[in-house]
Amino acid sequence: MEESKKTKRYRGGLLLRFAVICLAAVILLSLIERQIQLAEKKDRLEVLQGQLADQNQKNQELRNSLENDEGMKEYAEKRARRDMDYAKPNERVYIDVGGGD
Repeated sequence: MEESKKTKRYRGGLLLRFAVICLAAVILLSLIERQIQLAEKKDRLEVLQGQLADQNQKNQELRNSLENDEGMKEYAEKRARRDMDYAKPNERVYIDVGGGD
């Protein structure tokens, strides 16, 4: 009778060890996944911070150009030429249609 108790106890211990090892493996894989996600998010943050810096620089340039009347005229002319395809009277506009690199 003592032998059967030892055998049952040993099987229970083996099952418990297996369960602990499985739990440890799941936790380890979860931690690795979180580290990968964290690295991806850090990379994305750096990209977004770079874009933010570029946009802030553009905003500052616009503020500087709009502070005086001449800057406002230059800005309006630039926008009209670039965005609306306007040109001055008797001005020739050349468009590069080549697919140059």
